[in-house]
Order: sequence, then C-alpha cells, then structure tokens
Amino acid sequence: MGIPTTHYHFVMKTRTITFIVTKDCQLLCKYCYLVGKNSNERMSLSIAKQAVDRILSIEDKFLEEKVVWDFIGGEPLLEIELIEKIIGYIEYKLQELKHHWLNNSSIRITTNGLLYCSEKVQRFISKYHDILDISISIDGNKTKQDLNRIFPNGKGSYDLVLKGVRKWVMQFENVATKMVISSEDLPYVYESGVHLLELGVSRLDMNLVVEDVWRDGDDKILEEQLVRFADYVIEHNLHQDRKLFIFEECIGKPFNPSFESSPCGSMMLSVDSSGSFYTCLRFAGYSLRSKKPRFIGNIKDGINYNLLRPYCILDELSQSPYKCLKCDVATGCRWCPAENYDSSLTSTVFERSTAICKMHKARVRAKNYYWYKLNRNRN
Repeated sequence: MGIPTTHYHFVMKTRTITFIVTKDCQLLCKYCYLVGKNSNERMSLSIAKQAVDRILSIEDKFLEEKVVWDFIGGEPLLEIELIEKIIGYIEYKLQELKHHWLNNSSIRITTNGLLYCSEKVQRFISKYHDILDISISIDGNKTKQDLNRIFPNGKGSYDLVLKGVRKWVMQFENVATKMVISSEDLPYVYESGVHLLELGVSRLDMNLVVEDVWRDGDDKILEEQLVRFADYVIEHNLHQDRKLFIFEECIGKPFNPSFESSPCGSMMLSVDSSGSFYTCLRFAGYSLRSKKPRFIGNIKDGINYNLLRPYCILDELSQSPYKCLKCDVATGCRWCPAENYDSSLTSTVFERSTAICKMHKARVRAKNYYWYKLNRNRN
C-alpha cells in the first residue's frame, strides 16, 4: 500500500529521499551512530533504479512540491560514480513521466571531506553545482576534530579534511555544517566554533549527541563554552551575517501543542543496498545498537501502510513523558525517533529518550544570555 496523503502533507513542502549508497567509511568516528559500517554493503545501480521506479510510480502519494535526492553512507563520495549514474536515471525518469518533481529537484550530499578535492568529485560538483547542496562534516579546530574524527589506526583527520573545507567555502555560498558535540570534546567547543566561522562557514549548527553519554558536570562545561562563543559572536558582529542554530531565539519555551511538528526522521524515506525502505536511515540495521531494523517496505512490494502507521501519528505529544510536556524550556529539545526505539525497553518509537535533558537546558541558558546581551547592546 502507498503512503497516506493525510496528516503531514499539509505542512511538508519538500520530500527528502535518501539513498544509502554504501555502509563503508574511511573514518572511525568515536561518537558515530553508524555502529555497523562495513565495506560489503554497497548499493547496486539496479537496486537504485528499482527504488526510483517504485517511488515515481506512486506520484499521487508524494504530493510535496519539491524533492531532495539525498546521498549518504558511510562516506557517499566513495561511490561518486554510482551517485552520478543514479541522478542521471532520475532525470531521465522525471522527464519520461512528466513528473511534478521535474525542475523541482535538488541533490544533497553529506561528506567527511576526504575525497572532496579528487578529480571525480570536482567534475561531479561542476556538473551539478546549481542544484547541489554539499556539506562537509568538520567538528572544529584540529584538537577537537582529531579527538573524535579519526582513522582506524587512531590518526586524526583534520589536516586532510581542511584542504577540502578551504576549497568548499570558495565554491559555494553560505556553506553550512554541523559540529557534533560529545562529552569528551566539550572543552573545545568555543575554540572550534570560532575556528569554523573563521574558515568561512556561514551556517553553523552544533548538534549534541543524543545517546546516553553525558556525565555529571557536562552541562556546566557546555554552558560556559557557549557563553564564551556568544561573547565572541556579538563582539565581532557576526550575528549579522551568520546563522547560528545553537542560539535560535525560538528554543527554550514551554511546550505548546499548537506548534508541534513531526520529529526529524519520522517522515523521510530511505532505501539501502538490499532495496529495503525505512522512514530514516537510522532505522536501518547498521545504525542500531540493540534492536532489529524497522522496515516500512521494499522496492518489490512498495511501502506498507500498516508498518508506516505509527510514524503518521508520531509527534512530540505522543512520545514525550509528562516531565517533558511540563518542562518550562521544552521547545527545541532534540530527540530522535530511532534513538527512542533503540534505547527503549519495549521496542517502541513512543518511549522518548531524555538523555539530553540537562544539556538542552544548558543550551537554553546560553541562548538566553546571547539574546539578552545582544538586545542590550542594540539598545
């Protein structure tokens, strides 16, 4: 059965469709949620074509105005030639079907940056530049990057990734990246944030690891680091032309049902090398520590509505414990449906993990400091 057209199509204007083109990666990042990375599971062009055919055959179920064809791994640039062939097939089918996504498609790739400067990748970028959103994952300065984003032999990746980053910020306007923050690298958040802005990053997100890794006192360190970063941003007037999601003004307010939104990952669509469909790649087997993969269908039989049903009603209200709904700073607190599932006692997506609670509150305190100081300076 197809995807229902109710509930979320009224608010979603863009559909994201993710191809897990490989589960291999050159790096062995310490905090990576992809616990089952390997060099064996590579998507074939045949599987990719069948996935495209299946998706485009149910146009009436995908009513979004636009689509993002998302390619991820592992490290997706290991399969840049495959990606180019998949995109070529997508373009062919959109034209053949006169699909409403024709001329309304874009490409997104998230990479570790190690292959960014290679001839094959640069040729691809030149070909698709105008519809390509490519992001290089970098955690900050050399100390922070080399602490977690390492090769299997323990060597850091900063020096090699930096070459790609410098080229990337020259080739694209308003580049965006996400700094991942874990317990071990908290003391380097301020310096790393400054470093990324100095490199030319225009939009910077700082994502806290959602798994249960946080230690006593980590929230105090995070707050202190973010306050220092706020001072730097304001003193150098960087708030005028940089987008810093960590200080978003809308976060840190009481829960309001009228502003509910479907959580990240609950209404996307991902396909892996076996041709299995998931709402998000984090429900695939290589992303789960202790639970079985959570499929919603496959390229042969299509998308199963009964398997999709829980995600259609999944929102902040339905999955949150009472303390979250009564929290004075609930808005903006990150949660992941797949992490809820993986850490749950009952294999459900409705048992919300609250491991990040104290870290979110520290972020809110730093955000309040940022806006208080910024508004005071303006006045």
